[in-house]
Amino acid sequence: MADRPILFSGPMVRALLDDRKTQTRRIIKPQPFASGYYDGEIELNIIPANDQYPKAFRFNASAVGGGAVIEEVFEPRINAGDRLWARETWQGLSFGDYQPTKSSLCEVRYAATDPCADLDAEARGYPWRPSIFMPRWASRLTLIVTDVRVERLQDISITDALAEGWPGAVEANKMPATKWYRHLWDEINGAGAWDVNPWVAAFSVIKQNIDQIEKVAA
Repeated sequence: MADRPILFSGPMVRALLDDRKTQTRRIIKPQPFASGYYDGEIELNIIPANDQYPKAFRFNASAVGGGAVIEEVFEPRINAGDRLWARETWQGLSFGDYQPTKSSLCEVRYAATDPCADLDAEARGYPWRPSIFMPRWASRLTLIVTDVRVERLQDISITDALAEGWPGAVEANKMPATKWYRHLWDEINGAGAWDVNPWVAAFSVIKQNIDQIEKVAA
């Protein structure tokens, strides 16, 4: 078991807070056979857990020209039982004058739920700090990983798209969950990212209150 940071956008933070999000996906880096020297389809197999690999995935493909079978092993950095503390856009404000501060003794504001989030920094009175700079003490969400699997991005099922935090009917056209997730993926990863159809690691998670975690640990 390990504690690891993980980045979430504002909509996904709200989905976690609303208990709508129980899955999250991350692109495998590097992608299997990134050099491209293989023919046909890539075959995916799970390596039985052992002392070397708690859980790993083996990609097999035929080498260019036929004959030889090549393989690559992907070992997820995140495994079942790990605790993920969410990093999100934030700001720490000193007590009294509400000035930005890096002290852990401060009031933390979160862009995902701050009622003033959409105002400009001057009107709001403070700028936002990117999620990548959030320290552990400022995080308000901790997730427990219950399962890890590997798949192509576009293989996501309707059930899994719902578990990614689908907000329900989207605008007037009642966008299906998988179509909503495609738009979300492109919004987060850049236009055309869905069409690339990368291999991803899909994590099933449960939200855990940090006070409960500390109580168990004690």
